[in-house]
Amino acid sequence: MPLIAMNLFKALVTVSGMTLLSRVTGFVRDLLTARWFGASVGTDAFFLAFSLPNLLRRLFAEGAFSQAFVPILGEYRNRRGQEETRHLIDCVATVLAWVLVAVTLLGIVAAPAIIWIAAPGFADEPGKFDLTTLMLRIMFPYIGFVSLVALAGGVLNTWSKFSVPAFTPVLLNLSLIGAMWGFSRFFDPPILSLAVGVIVGGVLQLAFQIPALARIGLMPRLRLNVAQAWRDEGVRRVMRQMGPAVLGVSVAQVSLVINRVFQSFLETGSISWLFYADRLMEFPTALLGVALGTVLLPSLSRASARADTVEYAALLDWGLRLTCVLALPAAIALAALSLPLVTTLFHYGRFDAHDVTMVRAALVAYAIGLLGLILVKVLAPGYYARQDIRTPVRIAIGVLVLTQLMNLAFIKPFAHAGLALSISLAACINAGLLYAGIRRRGYYAPRAGWRAFLLRVGIAALLMGLGLWWAANRVDWLALGANPMLRAAWLVALIAAGGALYVGLLFALGLRLKDVRRSA
Repeated sequence: MPLIAMNLFKALVTVSGMTLLSRVTGFVRDLLTARWFGASVGTDAFFLAFSLPNLLRRLFAEGAFSQAFVPILGEYRNRRGQEETRHLIDCVATVLAWVLVAVTLLGIVAAPAIIWIAAPGFADEPGKFDLTTLMLRIMFPYIGFVSLVALAGGVLNTWSKFSVPAFTPVLLNLSLIGAMWGFSRFFDPPILSLAVGVIVGGVLQLAFQIPALARIGLMPRLRLNVAQAWRDEGVRRVMRQMGPAVLGVSVAQVSLVINRVFQSFLETGSISWLFYADRLMEFPTALLGVALGTVLLPSLSRASARADTVEYAALLDWGLRLTCVLALPAAIALAALSLPLVTTLFHYGRFDAHDVTMVRAALVAYAIGLLGLILVKVLAPGYYARQDIRTPVRIAIGVLVLTQLMNLAFIKPFAHAGLALSISLAACINAGLLYAGIRRRGYYAPRAGWRAFLLRVGIAALLMGLGLWWAANRVDWLALGANPMLRAAWLVALIAAGGALYVGLLFALGLRLKDVRRSA
């Protein structure tokens, strides 16, 4: 197990490092978007239009497809040899590519109907509706490129080549930054440059993965005879697994679509406020949750294929401990530093003090569910690796219904922040149900020492949060807008002090590195 722990920790650091780079460039992208376009009709239109191909990306690419494909690919690699594995990759790539062509063409043609369904409130503002439709048509081919990127990433991750797929999202951010910086003046309205930047980013992401696939000899060979590829045994297995996987992932995405419907009836700027808050939430979610899920799924799949229940349980235990020790303080810090974060990152140009207040409210609501969101990304692979997709689906359907009931309850008193709060509470419920199910089915039993571990982490995180809240309230962050470098320096100092305080408290309470690593 020490070698496994070392390799997993190295892989996690690699993926997290690349994800950090992606999030930093993403923040630069969002900062420029906020500075140049604010929270306006144009940004509402772009964020809504971009969310729709992103929804399909999560549904077919990073979501259902990866959950169904990676465990079966791992099984082929461990049990069937190189030739059969390569044949599977070729057939899956062929079917996926032709399906994506059809979906893309349909999406471009049906763009007005899609916008009308996704944001009926836009229909009352013809200019906003037409702009959103145009941007959706420009961006829809992105789903094709990014889905093939997910296929390539699944192959590379199964071969433990984590760095290339983890770096790939950086290229989308750089493309959007370049589009805003260099070409926005050539578009009318200028925000159309972002839609073009999305397509360029998709092409760059796919092109970047091709050499890595070629180096391991697994560059997919697309075939014209899609019917023959469809009849392949492995493809049919992936498709059967994708059925419940699509349903499971679609539950979360349907929830987002319904949220968009609610948002479209709120005041102008609401979609943008939630987007900016969500971007801040995605930083720790991706840095830890996505990175852990990326590393754990192939490792859990290998353990499951070998019927190694000891390693399987140890991997889950390691992921859960790491999540608790990092995600809980991150959630508390996001809430305590919500005002410093929003002002430092976005309070420039057309992004005014009212926008700061609205984004801050959404961020605090989102922070409540951060631990649950990341726990879901660790617990769900525990089911997928055993090719049990139906259980998470049943849980997700129940959570979807509950989320919409909470939306109805929270939207009137809390407006846009109420929608964020319902997502947060639903994530915590989802994580709790997944954990209960994985225990009940005997997939996982906690190692010794969890009660003392949680007590130490909870005390340290709470004291750190109180310290950050006190320190953050000693500064007038809005007044510091005239000196952005000083504001940024204060924020960095607070984050560094909070991190040092948390680590020091953990050490004083008796927690050591081995308490996090021993279970891996």
